[in-house]
Amino acid sequence: MERRVNDRTRLVVIGGDAGGMSAASQARRRCGPDDLEIVALERGDHTSYSACGIPYLVGGTVPSADELIARDPATFIRDHAIDVRTGTEATDVDLDRRVVRTVDAQGAEREERFDRLMIATGAVPIRPDWPGSDAEGIFGVQTLADGIRVREYVDERRPRRAVVVGGGYIGLEMAEAFLERGMRVDLVEAAPEPMGTLDPDMGRLVREAVCAMGVEFHPGAKVTGFETAGGRVSAVVTEQAVHEADIVVLGMGVRPDSDLARRAGLRIGPTGGIAVDRRMRTSASDVWAAGDCVETFHRVSRAPVAIALGTHANKQGRVAGTNIGGGYAHFAGVVGTAITKICGLEVSRTGLNEKEAQRAGFEFETVTVESTTRAGYYPGATTMCLKLLAERRTGRLLGGQIVGRENAGKRVDVLATALWNDMSVEEVSGMDLGYAPPFSPVWDPVLIAARKLSEKTEASPG
Repeated sequence: MERRVNDRTRLVVIGGDAGGMSAASQARRRCGPDDLEIVALERGDHTSYSACGIPYLVGGTVPSADELIARDPATFIRDHAIDVRTGTEATDVDLDRRVVRTVDAQGAEREERFDRLMIATGAVPIRPDWPGSDAEGIFGVQTLADGIRVREYVDERRPRRAVVVGGGYIGLEMAEAFLERGMRVDLVEAAPEPMGTLDPDMGRLVREAVCAMGVEFHPGAKVTGFETAGGRVSAVVTEQAVHEADIVVLGMGVRPDSDLARRAGLRIGPTGGIAVDRRMRTSASDVWAAGDCVETFHRVSRAPVAIALGTHANKQGRVAGTNIGGGYAHFAGVVGTAITKICGLEVSRTGLNEKEAQRAGFEFETVTVESTTRAGYYPGATTMCLKLLAERRTGRLLGGQIVGRENAGKRVDVLATALWNDMSVEEVSGMDLGYAPPFSPVWDPVLIAARKLSEKTEASPG
C-alpha cells in the first residue's frame, strides 16, 4: 500500500558527522522523501568533516577549515532532502513515547517524534579535572570547531611554547603541527614511550624520530595541574617538573559518548560503547547506532572493542542506513588497522600488539626485521622496521607494526588483508606481492618477516 505523505515514516538521526550522515544518506538512497522523512540533529555547526585533518589545519598544511568539510548542511538539505539542524543538541531519548528531547543554541527546548532512531553521538575526549584545566589556551581537538579554535588562537596569539599532554596519534600529530608553526614543543607522556598502540620497542623508534625533529619528550610524567596567569595557561605541572606553556593540547584519547543511550535504557557493552548487533541494531527495536559511540567485534581477539576511527564510522553508518531503509547489510568487524605520519615517519599497525595478544589469551612468537623501502641501490631507499606477531604452532598471524620513512606505512594493508582472512605467516610468506626497484627490495619486508616468523612458530613448543 502506498504511504500518504503525512503518514511518512520519520527517522531522527542524532549526530551529524561520519556515522550519522552516512546512515542518513544511505537511508535516503533507498527511500524517497515521500516515504521517509529524515531529521538530523547536530550540536555543532559542521557536518561530514574530516577530523583526521585537524592537525594539518593547525599546522598550515590545509589552508582553511572548508577544505575538511565533505558536505555541509545546505548540501544535505538541497540534494538529499535531509532536514539538518545544526546547533541542536539531543538531551534525552524517551523510547516509550518515541521522542527525542532537544535544546538549540538559543536555549529553546522541543521534542522530535521518531519512528526510527539513529544514534551517532561519537566520542568524548578524556579530560581529567585537573586544577586550572579551564584556563584559556588549553584545548582538546575532538571536533572541527576545536581545530578552528586552536588555529585561530595560534594565528592571533602567536604562542612560542607549546605543551602536548599525551603521546598517541593526535598528540604526536599536534606536536608536529606546532613545530611547523615555529614553536618549542614539550610532549608529556605518562608511559615510557609514545604510541601506546605499538609495542614499546616500536614506540622507541617514534620517540627517537620526534626528538630528532626538536620535540622535548618527557616520559613517565603524570600531570597534576596547570599554572595560570591572568586566566590564561602559563605552565603544565607534572609530578616531576613544571613546563612553561603558551598553549596546551590534551591528547589523552577518547571514550565512547554513550551517556545519552545509557540514560535511554539501551544496553552498553563492557567497553563503554553502545552494544549493537551485526546490522548495527541496538537492544531497542527500530533504534540503530554507529561510529565512535558503539563497540564492535575484533576479528582477531574475538572480543568487543571500541576504536574511534572515521573509516569504521562511515562503514557502520552505511550498514545502519541500508537496514533502516529496508535493505540488508552487516558490519563484519575490525582488525584495528591505523596509520599516521609524524615528522616524516610513517607509523602503522594492525591486529594485536603484545599486550593485547596476552590479554586475549594467545601464546605467540614475534619477529622484528629491518629492511629498506626500495631496492637498496635505488635513489631514495630508506630503512624501515617491521614487527609481526603469530600464534605458536598454528602460525596464525595476530598483528603487525611498521615504522619507517616514505613508502613504508601502507604495507600495513597487506597485513590487514591477511588478518581479515585468518592467514598464517607461512601463507603470507608465499604471497605474490608486486616488485620493482622504486617500490621494494626483491624480497619485500613483509615476506621476509613472515618467512622468519613462520620458521619460529614451527619450532615453538606446543
